[in-house]
Amino acid sequence: MIDNKDSDIMAKQQVLESAAKAIVGKDEIILRAFLAMLARGHILIEDIPGVGKTTLAIAFSKALTLDYNRVQFTPDILPSDVTGFSIFNKDTGNMEYTPGAVLCNLFLADELNRANSRTQSALLEAMEEGQVTVDGITYVIPQPFMVIATQNPVGAAGTQLLPDSQMDRFMVRLALGYPEYSDEQSLVLRKQSGNLLDFVEPVLKSDELEAMRAEVDKIYVDKKMVEYIVSLITATRNHPHILLGGSPRATLALTSMSKAMAYMQSRDYIIPDDIPPIFTDTLSHRMILRPSAASENVTAEDILIGILKSVPVPQVTA
Repeated sequence: MIDNKDSDIMAKQQVLESAAKAIVGKDEIILRAFLAMLARGHILIEDIPGVGKTTLAIAFSKALTLDYNRVQFTPDILPSDVTGFSIFNKDTGNMEYTPGAVLCNLFLADELNRANSRTQSALLEAMEEGQVTVDGITYVIPQPFMVIATQNPVGAAGTQLLPDSQMDRFMVRLALGYPEYSDEQSLVLRKQSGNLLDFVEPVLKSDELEAMRAEVDKIYVDKKMVEYIVSLITATRNHPHILLGGSPRATLALTSMSKAMAYMQSRDYIIPDDIPPIFTDTLSHRMILRPSAASENVTAEDILIGILKSVPVPQVTA
């Protein structure tokens, strides 16, 4: 079993509590975002303006003491703004690399779907391989590294669809939604004391987060659980309302998120109960539905909930 030291349990909880000081009433969303970070994944937050998408990213950068860069994506942002560029130094006679914004621990791609497709694709290598290639030279991005991208709902003014290949690279897609009535009152009252982000306290150092991620990597996955996860993904490929189901990358993402869930509960193995809380967040943005789904008012979330109910759950013992 993992050594469940009180300090380790306290550190995980303190991260969530610190981030929650800036985001009122969204504890479940904060947890799922932290799970994705522990699972070495990237996060897509899709919602209307003004509900706290950017605030969530900044809160985690402060709580985890991460080197943080932000780019506000607009149609005139260039790929080199993201990846960096080489420029000639007349004193040395050499081309010198100027790092782009993505070379950091936490990169906030704000309103990513307002950028053109060339700039969006500049993130693909960084998200998948943790590196960028400029003028034939590869530069490794420091670890831990994660992208938190926000996007306005599809169809909002000035937006365009992210390519499927990029959507598949986000481990989870989250939505904050409007706050509850009482939470919105609490938000207003807290704001009277100053900027909510000023109350977010550093809890972990970046190397401590990387150590936690290494612990998540070690979580044991039983053969029965492997079969269960693959069966769930296979069901998305065979569903009559789904044109494009989960890829092998989706299988790995679901496994990693399940391991992070087990870690947060101080277990060194995953169980079936780890999967339902993160299943739709991990899979829904990867699905391409057939027109028949829209005609019947069936969403990806509806289909995934049905798949969870229909796929037999294995009996796994400790």
